Amino acid sequence: MNRDDPRVQRTRQLLLQAFMTLLEERHNIHSISVQEITQLATVNRATFYAHFEDKYALLECWMREKFHRALLRQLPASSTLQIDTLRLLIVAVFHFLARFREQMKPADRQFEPLFEIALQQELYQVLLAWLTPVISRDPLQKEAVETTALVVSWAIFGPAAQWSRGERIIMAEEMVDHVLTIVIAGLSPLTIVT
Repeated sequence: MNRDDPRVQRTRQLLLQAFMTLLEERHNIHSISVQEITQLATVNRATFYAHFEDKYALLECWMREKFHRALLRQLPASSTLQIDTLRLLIVAVFHFLARFREQMKPADRQFEPLFEIALQQELYQVLLAWLTPVISRDPLQKEAVETTALVVSWAIFGPAAQWSRGERIIMAEEMVDHVLTIVIAGLSPLTIVT
């Protein structure tokens, strides 16, 4: 399946929109069936399964897209690896997770690991896009870039997730400063534009 095909994108959007509509109505993923999603999206079940393994994969995709849209709203259009954009990215992660925890219902807690993995993976993709132009195109460097993006994504996401779960004694802005200092130190062998 070609994800760039407009028909594929439209079908995925229909499925996501149907899922969001049902989730807003029911506030409970357990009560939503694949059959209901496909009926509302006006596609058949085979089409659903061509796009998603199950409703939990759809839930993960929905969460990742929600996070992606939040990042797009808060980051400059042509973001690159700079201290200012790193700060904006870290702030966006802290704020998104804080809002996420405030809106989470007790029944949703079981999906927390799924949400967190989806968010960390999206953060990894953003960092990978920023890091790739900084390091040479040498194939041996590709693995180093991917590893760096992975480590930095967890260096940002881990403290933000832990902070959002706790009592938040330290203000978000102060935590952002701590995380930014550590991330900059970790990236210092690379060129970061100030």
